[in-house]
Formats: sequence, C-alpha cells, structure tokens
Amino acid sequence: MNSDQKNPQKTNLTIENLAQAVFIVNRHAKTAPNPKFLYRLKQETLNKLIKEGKAKKVGLHFSDRPKNSQQQSDVLVECGSYTFHIPPTKTDFLNLPHLGKLDGSVRNPKAALSLNAAKAILQAYTGISEVDSAHHTNFRKTKRTYEKPVFKKLGERYN
Repeated sequence: MNSDQKNPQKTNLTIENLAQAVFIVNRHAKTAPNPKFLYRLKQETLNKLIKEGKAKKVGLHFSDRPKNSQQQSDVLVECGSYTFHIPPTKTDFLNLPHLGKLDGSVRNPKAALSLNAAKAILQAYTGISEVDSAHHTNFRKTKRTYEKPVFKKLGERYN
C-alpha cells in the first residue's frame, strides 16, 4: 500500500480520481452483504459532484431490474470518463430526455483501486463516515421484545 492509499487527503481529489472511487464502490456494493452505506456514499458523492458542476445528468434510462413495477427509470450521470446510474427525482422526469433502453455495449474504463482506498477518498470528499451511517440506520430500528402468544379456549374472549 503506497502513501496515497494510507492518507486520502494527500491524494489529489480530481474528477477522474473521484469517478474511479465511485466506480470501485459501486462495483463492490453490488455483491456486498450490507450495501446500504456503499450506495449512500456513491449517491452523496455524485450529488455533490453534480452540484459543483463536475458531473452532469445526461438523461433517463429504463432500469434493467425494476423493483415493484413494470418499468422504472434511472438517471444516467456522466463524471469524467465514467457513467453511473442514480435514482431519479421528480424534476428529473420533467427536465431530462428519456434515452430509452440501456445500451449494454457501453462500458466504464477499468480502475485499479482498492475498496478501502476508494471508500477513504469518497469519505474525505463527502464527509460521511461509516460509523455515522451505521448509527443512523440502527437508530431507526427499535427492538421488539418477544411476547408469548396467548391462546384462549374456544369461545373465550380476549380482554
């Protein structure tokens, strides 16, 4: 591991470096046991890049794997020489052209970066930490205590 991977603040946060890091995080999130933090990191980074004018929304694509509907669209974002998909907002449907079906022949360039280095770069850029994210998701979940089921004889009332 070189010195740039140990301390991401020393790494120049160029558009290409950030795009590579998003690519690595996105690729690992697809097979991660708990991908929520990785997807959140990807989305926050891309939203910040879009706000700063370093990335742009190109259009809408039909999703390859829609969740609970027949059709679902994703926003195609171009950042450096990489392209990514993020969930759309209501204004995206009004402002962006629909590009139709995803073209499977278009591929992102290869990136040689470890997941830890990519996460460190994106965390330094966005200010999000995995500890904050874990606390944030655990805070919402309330533990239920186990209650024994109550069985009454036929004809008795539950009071």
